[in-house]
Amino acid sequence: MSLPCDTPLLLSRLRSALPADALLTDPADLAAHSRDTAPFSECGTPAVVVLPRTAEQVEHVMRTAYELDVPVVPQGARTGLAGAANAVDGCVVLSTTAMDRILSVDPANRLVRCEPGVTTRRLAEAVAAHGLTYPPDPASWETCTIGGNIATGAGGICCVKYGVTADYVLGLDLVLPDGRRMRTGRDTAKGVAGYDLTRLVVGSEGTLAVVVGATLALRPARPPALSLLARFPTLTAAGDAVAAIIAAGHTPSALELLDRATTRAVVDLGTHPLMRAAGAATLIVESDGADPSAELTAMELLCKEAGADEVTASATAEEAREIIEARRLVTPALGARMASRGGGLTAFIEDVAVPRTELPRLIGLIEGIADHHRLEVFTLGHAGDGNLHPTVVFDASDPDELARARAAYDDIMAAGLALGGTTTGEHGIGTLKREWLERELGPVSLELQRGLKRLFDPKNLLNPGKVVSA
Repeated sequence: MSLPCDTPLLLSRLRSALPADALLTDPADLAAHSRDTAPFSECGTPAVVVLPRTAEQVEHVMRTAYELDVPVVPQGARTGLAGAANAVDGCVVLSTTAMDRILSVDPANRLVRCEPGVTTRRLAEAVAAHGLTYPPDPASWETCTIGGNIATGAGGICCVKYGVTADYVLGLDLVLPDGRRMRTGRDTAKGVAGYDLTRLVVGSEGTLAVVVGATLALRPARPPALSLLARFPTLTAAGDAVAAIIAAGHTPSALELLDRATTRAVVDLGTHPLMRAAGAATLIVESDGADPSAELTAMELLCKEAGADEVTASATAEEAREIIEARRLVTPALGARMASRGGGLTAFIEDVAVPRTELPRLIGLIEGIADHHRLEVFTLGHAGDGNLHPTVVFDASDPDELARARAAYDDIMAAGLALGGTTTGEHGIGTLKREWLERELGPVSLELQRGLKRLFDPKNLLNPGKVVSA
């Protein structure tokens, strides 16, 4: 993508309807907004970063860019892991983080209206004050934004029971690539009028329209939960326990799996009283059902029948939170493991999903891939819905190790597809997985999706080069 033919004209036109502090042109600001957190993904240098505060300002940005044939890259908090928010040379980066108002909470209809820059944590806390909950809880929930979650179709730990972002988006306020405004969806609990454009935009990674507002469904506050932590001698045994729990009809609110390397990292951290000994796999299960004690007892028995070496079950809500904390310690544990190897290491968190019955095979294949490429790969994930996050640790300054990390990434993608899975369960395609998307979808589906992109964005100016490149 070439630089705009007249950057001064672009800036002049933008300034005509935007406050001075809404335009960033300092090289440091441009560099800071050039990419999200995905490695192996190219990025360019934007001409300007724009931080609008109103939907009308977004309309002005989009109309201006459209008239001048300048690409626009929407961004949220840049916590994405697929390169979907990466800038292209000469683009306008449109950051929606300043559009951070919660417009209304409607307890009677169990919905909330908000702007895209609201963080997931802040939204959850706001609706909790009304005795309600917004269940999606991505790992970056403290900083990631609702707009970013909508763009990527984000999930989270509790999605095994409560679903993902797409399940909670009732309607969207959008600005199209040419600056026109439109609304999709509805505020009613039911509605099937016309094509479902809301679900089409959710997960489209900012390639079809810019989200400037969202109407989200809420649920009653979650009841107190109980948890268990089970250690297994083999991956197969842990996978059998997952399959048995689901087959028995249980609906855990979390069902998380840590492989051998990840379990060892948390044990070595030495801060969790229950993570004292490592095994081949650790399963963390939470229940917040009507009778969590009875459900937890039943799931504990299934874990033991599957061959668990040891099972620790909570009796109180405080003990339950302590068990779940073992899952949340994974990130600091991996950070400590990387620090022990010295500085300069990169951790690449991958995202692949397979049928639940294939989980043990996939984890075993990933362990073999790690051995083959002489790399540390830590695998954890949402076992309840077959979504794993293999985390490859490598030294990006070492050309040989960087090449091996890239090869390992490709091998993991291939393994997931070979087992009947998908290359992304919740992180998205971005620039990182365009080649793999073509392999997964096939030519007919891919051409249809490219046709939808052309219909929304005939000039290919909105987040060009992402997902289904036109």
